[in-house]
Parts: sequence; C-alpha cells; structure tokens
Amino acid sequence: MKDTPAGGIVGGATSLIPATEEHLSLLAAWFADPEFVRDWGGRPLTRGEVAAKYIGRRRPAVVSLLVLKGVDPLGYAQYVTAGPHEGGIDMVLLPHAQGQGYGPDAARALVRHLLTFAGWDRVTVDPEASNRRAVRAWRKAGFRPVGPWGGRLLMECRSPHIGPPRAAPTDASLSGRTNLPAAETP
Repeated sequence: MKDTPAGGIVGGATSLIPATEEHLSLLAAWFADPEFVRDWGGRPLTRGEVAAKYIGRRRPAVVSLLVLKGVDPLGYAQYVTAGPHEGGIDMVLLPHAQGQGYGPDAARALVRHLLTFAGWDRVTVDPEASNRRAVRAWRKAGFRPVGPWGGRLLMECRSPHIGPPRAAPTDASLSGRTNLPAAETP
C-alpha cells in the first residue's frame, strides 16, 4: 500500500503491516474479547463493526495496522491525519503482549514513519488519564504530556525541527474542531 512501505513499518522488536480483509477473523475475535477492548472503547464489537472500522475500509482517512513480533500478531494500531502535517495514533495490544516493551517499540516505529515518510510534524495520542500503564508506555515511546483533555491526557511527539510543545487545548477551544487533537475515538 502506498502509505506503508513494502515489508511494513519495522521497529526494533516489532513491525506493523496493513490490516486487510484477510485479517477480519483474527481482529473480530480480538475485538469481541472484553479484556482486549477494556481500554479501547470498553465494549466488545461485532464482526460487522470490526469489518467496517478495522480492516482498512476507512482508508485513506484511517490507516489500520497489525502489530507483529516476527509473524505473530500482537495487536492493532491505527493512525489518522488531522491536518496537513499532523495526526493521531491509537494502539491496543493483546494482554499477554503488554508490559514487555512491544507497545513502545511499535509506537516509535510508527512515529518515525509518520515524521519521516509521511512528512508529519506532530503525532498525538490521548490515553485515559487514569490508565497509568498506557501513559507510561506512550512516554517510553517518546510522547510528552501536553495537558488534560477531559478524562484523557493529550500527549504529543514532535519532529525535532519543530518548536516547543503546544499549549493544551481547552474544551472550549475544541468546540467545532474535528481534526484535533488526536486520532478519532476508537
């Protein structure tokens, strides 16, 4: 696919490949598992919902990816452009793959791809502020807090040639804006 290099996006321990129709059964099983979706919207999804949202049908607005360790699928990631040079990413790993550094590794690879190949200047994430594990993983991947955003914590990773972090948006400043601060809600 044009937005993903041949062989996928490669990290130190992980790689990311486009999620396609052939991955529907795998992703449908994952997103039906309450443990997998605990921090991803909180409710299990039907096969139809997964087909509509997570196997590449929303391209180019949302790019859906599988996170792999070797050939073993570990999780799902997506990114969405929110402006000419920025956007957001989301990621969820299988419970057995969490806490082993795979999330930060995959996130660093994806951010490197977006900042260099896609020409982005800013990548955002917005984990639940109370999800300490996710906040810690995003920090390990190079994201820095910008500020609270409702019950979430807005975090960003910026291209080295861009200035200091932006001020945190307020709820009032976000009204009517659909393109910031991060990827669409899972």
